[in-house]
Amino acid sequence: MKDPQKGISYADAGVDIDAGNTLVDRIKPAAKRTERPGVMAGLGGFGALFDLKAAGYLDPVLVAATDGVGTKLRIAIDTGLVDGVGIDLVAMCVNDLVCQGAEPLFFLDYFATGKLETERAARIIEGIAVGCKRSGAALIGGETAEMPGMYPAGDFDLAGFAVGAMERGRALPDGVAEGDVLLGLASDGVHSNGYSLVRKLVEVSGLGWDADCPWADATLGAALLMPTRLYVKSALSAVRLGGVHALAHITGGGLTENLPRVLPQGLGADIDLSAWPLPGVFGWLRQTGDMEEAELLKTFNCGIGMIAVVGAAEAGALTELFEQQGETVFHIGRVTEGAGIRYTGALA
Repeated sequence: MKDPQKGISYADAGVDIDAGNTLVDRIKPAAKRTERPGVMAGLGGFGALFDLKAAGYLDPVLVAATDGVGTKLRIAIDTGLVDGVGIDLVAMCVNDLVCQGAEPLFFLDYFATGKLETERAARIIEGIAVGCKRSGAALIGGETAEMPGMYPAGDFDLAGFAVGAMERGRALPDGVAEGDVLLGLASDGVHSNGYSLVRKLVEVSGLGWDADCPWADATLGAALLMPTRLYVKSALSAVRLGGVHALAHITGGGLTENLPRVLPQGLGADIDLSAWPLPGVFGWLRQTGDMEEAELLKTFNCGIGMIAVVGAAEAGALTELFEQQGETVFHIGRVTEGAGIRYTGALA
């Protein structure tokens, strides 16, 4: 019973400021590991400072992106496997930035929950730091919001905000032309789009998250939580080499809707669906839902997480560079006259 000699505190309302402070102390080392040239002040202040000149820019244009992880979070919450969703969060933002030709510079996160569980929150934010480190971005700030009554017990939400830069006049897309080659960079699974349908199909299958995965040596939940692949460093290396005219991050809308976003008016593309193997997860989803190929292509990445539109003369050198950077590369088609994406072959 409440001590009548003491007034009501913020903790009585469900907000634990001490837990928030403990979390900040816990994640400071992870944020410190992401520091890069340009960082002036990070965690702990009312804002974070970044010096573009110290980062090496002469006449920079800033590029910003924001995103979340979507209903993939539901699987992470239900399984308790939360360590990778921070990587997803970073990837969904910085993979978009690089499509503009920008280098990610810094990242801020927003983590909201009904009751702050310090250990779990730390695992999530440490995952964000891993994603930042892998993409060369500094984790310089964020917000942890404990909001009793707003989220059911155990639930949380994530959003991310990335800022990048490029020298003026170097924005992508630029110079896309008929005959350009489409280099497809392999994905690491479903990434972070289409999970409302994924969860529906798992329900249809009758399997639980702890069931053996039909296509991989893992539980079903763990396999579906494979983090989104980060393409930043390989893509920037390719841009620096020359010959990259556009980059398309294959997210919601799949191949069908994302590639046209970087093609000039009047140009389209021919894509050979037999040019790469359909990963097992997509085969299982298609079979479980008896999905039509067109629906699969406009919902999921189908094994291609990023497309580089490159000059035909540079395609060989860029393929070699991407492979040296650890990417699996497929020549999946060409830019053609006439708007629209035309598919040949079949996913298999």
